[in-house]
Amino acid sequence: PLKSSENTQNTSDVNLNRRTKSIYTPLELQFIEMKKQYKDAVLCVECGYKYRFFGEDAEIAARELNIYCHPDHNFMTASIPSHRLFVHVRRLVAKGYKVGVIKQMETAALKAAGENKSSLFTRKLTALYTKSTLIGEDILLIWVWLQTLIFDVEDVTTTDVPDNYLLCFCENGENLKARKKGDVVIGMMAVQPTTGEVIFDSFRDCASRLELESRVLRLQPVELILPSSLSDQSEKLINSITSM
Repeated sequence: PLKSSENTQNTSDVNLNRRTKSIYTPLELQFIEMKKQYKDAVLCVECGYKYRFFGEDAEIAARELNIYCHPDHNFMTASIPSHRLFVHVRRLVAKGYKVGVIKQMETAALKAAGENKSSLFTRKLTALYTKSTLIGEDILLIWVWLQTLIFDVEDVTTTDVPDNYLLCFCENGENLKARKKGDVVIGMMAVQPTTGEVIFDSFRDCASRLELESRVLRLQPVELILPSSLSDQSEKLINSITSM
């Protein structure tokens, strides 16, 4: 029987799994290289008419999406049909995961007619989704469809998509006395990728961080980008809000 060229050993791609001493397939090697670049993301890898998950990503997908996960060569693997990709992406993002979509850059027909028909498909990351960046025509159409099913709304438009602000801020004590007291000057910016709306502000805040709290609660961001150095008062407030 014919075997996929992506699962056959290529002498130029020989690489051993140190744990099992078995040889990685070219597809597995490609996944390993992509995972090095996007360590904190669950990767969906396009393979023909389905998207596959590998390793820990497959175990996460099986647990969160209720799909079957099984060992294949050197990795655990799970798969979903291509037409269900964005339904599952939305589910994973809703559960707090960052999701990367890896697509084939060549079609099977063109590849079969080309000189490199026996080589591995070229794949690249085409989208990286988080709660604040879950946008795009496919995502919005799914949201409209779900809203129609749940609420039986006949005319639902993309303008009804809920706010999904990405908020970042930085702070700076004006002087040593102010820093010891807890007073800071805070600069913040909120972006809603769905609509392109940008909100920015700069304000003085006391140790209680009432001003910062009021702005965060009003915007209700789905994602926060925090500075590497954060005052104890601000960190305590953010931890309190996110835990809610």
